[in-house]
Amino acid sequence: MSRLQAGRRHPVHFTLNGRPCAGEAEPRMLLTDFLRHQAGMTGTHVGCEHGVCGACTIDIDGKPARACLTLAVQIDGSALRTVECLAPAADRLGILQAAFKRNHALQCGFCTAGILMSLDGFLRENPRPDEAAIRDLLTGHLCRCTGYTPIVRAALEAAAEMRGDLSKEKSDA
Repeated sequence: MSRLQAGRRHPVHFTLNGRPCAGEAEPRMLLTDFLRHQAGMTGTHVGCEHGVCGACTIDIDGKPARACLTLAVQIDGSALRTVECLAPAADRLGILQAAFKRNHALQCGFCTAGILMSLDGFLRENPRPDEAAIRDLLTGHLCRCTGYTPIVRAALEAAAEMRGDLSKEKSDA
């Protein structure tokens, strides 16, 4: 990569939620700001801006990443997924989102997008998690409202549904 010049905008080309995307960013622009203000992906929240709270978690090249610790110019050529990609359609929730709704796993919702993105990747790699594994994953996320219990319950339910272990009636409830 060529040297980036401060104060000058640089082209960034990447895939965002399965679609080609491009923009320009100054070398110091955080990925959270780029996603929210240039790409319109406002589901990615800005919390602590230190990588501690997890609200800004997205998927970069198949791995969870903190968008507040990533510079926009670093994602050139990468594939990004944000919480907006979890719903199969604008009027339908994804499996994990629906489980959160059924289990009242969110209150203010500020942390939810980051938790959903971490759980999405985790459940794809670990289709049979136990409560301890989910709680361990959640140590990287700050939720001040739920006490985490309904989040764990929703994650276990979503994992079962993804495996096909839940009846259709339960998942539609």
